[in-house]
Amino acid sequence: MNTLLDRPVWASLLHAPHLAEGGDLARRYRRDVNLFASARDDGAASLAALAALVGAGESVYLAQVAPVQVPPGLQLVRSAQGVQMLAMRAVAPVGGPQDVVVLGEADAPEMLALAQLTEPGPFLPRTHSMGRFVGVRIDGRLAAMAGERMRFAGATEVSGVCTHPDFRGRGLARRLSSVVAHAIQQRGEQAFLHAWVSNRAAITLYEGLGFETRTEIQVAVLGR
Repeated sequence: MNTLLDRPVWASLLHAPHLAEGGDLARRYRRDVNLFASARDDGAASLAALAALVGAGESVYLAQVAPVQVPPGLQLVRSAQGVQMLAMRAVAPVGGPQDVVVLGEADAPEMLALAQLTEPGPFLPRTHSMGRFVGVRIDGRLAAMAGERMRFAGATEVSGVCTHPDFRGRGLARRLSSVVAHAIQQRGEQAFLHAWVSNRAAITLYEGLGFETRTEIQVAVLGR
């Protein structure tokens, strides 16, 4: 499990070949699904295969524990440090006055609009197809959502957690994160997530739900 978590994008791409492009040395998500990509390892052949997946004017996101190596032909656009957190105890779903609803295809335009407004991480027109997403509606509007992104044998990531500015301060992010993590655990899987190392508010929220930091993780955007 630790080996998979050290390179979670690669593990997730192997687990979901129907959402991926590439081959045995490097893969990326389809361009309408997500911006994440990964080489199998940091060998020269794998890095060259990764570079070949990035077209002119394109950029991809990498996330891994080891320092990111920039393949020849690509350039580092920006980098940041995050933390990878694991749920280390049973996560109880937090209640609230509004119903939590499962989001689907009919909700996709609103999900994309909310993600573009709040920027929880790369979210494209088909990102919602990566896993189960839930949300809360208030007065007919999608007020908040959270869901599943990277997944592989025995583990699923809690991601896409965001709240519309009009509805912040109501505990919706905490509530939906708990619902998603609880559902993952009910399937017998390890719930994990990522947060920016500088985002103490988010880290504190997740710690309150039972998550603990496993390791720091390197995030980089590479472009051509």
